[in-house]
Amino acid sequence: MKNLITFIFISFFCMLSISAQHNEAAREKIKALKISYLTEKLNLTPEEAQKFWPIYNAYDQEQRALISKQRSDLKKSLKNSDEVEALNESDAEKLLMLKLSIDKQLHESQKDFVKKVKQVISFKKIIQLHVAEMEFGRKLMSKYRHKKD
Repeated sequence: MKNLITFIFISFFCMLSISAQHNEAAREKIKALKISYLTEKLNLTPEEAQKFWPIYNAYDQEQRALISKQRSDLKKSLKNSDEVEALNESDAEKLLMLKLSIDKQLHESQKDFVKKVKQVISFKKIIQLHVAEMEFGRKLMSKYRHKKD
């Protein structure tokens, strides 16, 4: 019996590990597709790409971390949508101020990114980057929706 329980636990943890590896592989695939898509849309020269990608990757990582923190904080405060009604005004204000604080950090991160990246690519390409990021997100969601159907 003890061996059976041990086997079940080991199997469970192996499945979790495989699932995590699959998610990580999917994330890496999406990242590679995004890099390829943005490089093509921006028509980056090899010199621009060499300077651009380290700046962009640091910015993207910072943005993702802030968004993840925002979602995490919101989830901690609200286990489900019914809990919004249960919030008192003081807690609602704290939650809103936290959201606004993170929004401000996101904005500051964007400004810092533009300040750094304008040394590498033109303002026109910075606008093209923004448009290409939105297009990539839409295409990714569209592909995901079609895959689910």
